[in-house]
Amino acid sequence: MKNSVFLLFVLFALVSCGSDDDSLQRIDQVLNIYIKNSAGQDLLNAKKTGSYSSYTVNDVFGVANVAPVSVPLKVTTDSIYYFEYLRGAKRRTLDSLSPDNRTYHSKLAFALSRTENNVVITTIDSMEIKYRWTPSVFQVSEVLYNNQVVFTKAADTPNAINTITIIK
Repeated sequence: MKNSVFLLFVLFALVSCGSDDDSLQRIDQVLNIYIKNSAGQDLLNAKKTGSYSSYTVNDVFGVANVAPVSVPLKVTTDSIYYFEYLRGAKRRTLDSLSPDNRTYHSKLAFALSRTENNVVITTIDSMEIKYRWTPSVFQVSEVLYNNQVVFTKAADTPNAINTITIIK
């Protein structure tokens, strides 16, 4: 008797936990960020002369002057380095066209350091990420790097890893 009650309970739980795919919101916010020079050299490979050897990333909207954001450095199977940004920076409402259509944005400050003639040179760059929000999707819609548009994505474009290449 206990087993049949348990089985009925499990069956009821499974049926009641069914979901309507139309009610799920698609999340599309992964960014892969490559940095190269005009000759195509990977500037994130610290082993190459002229490349950046260290970096930090801070949330401009953070609660403190220094609000680190995790942006791991990864490498492709072809040994090309890139930053992978998933999340971590605070988002602020940029505009609210309607209750069902909003734009959010985050701002990051990248401190990229390299050594030239035994002197460490640090460059501070900015990246603004704009997000489109509707009940059905939350996705990256535009990315500006040092106030220049480097990525755009049309509404309702299928989920993908959003790839950005910065030329410095």
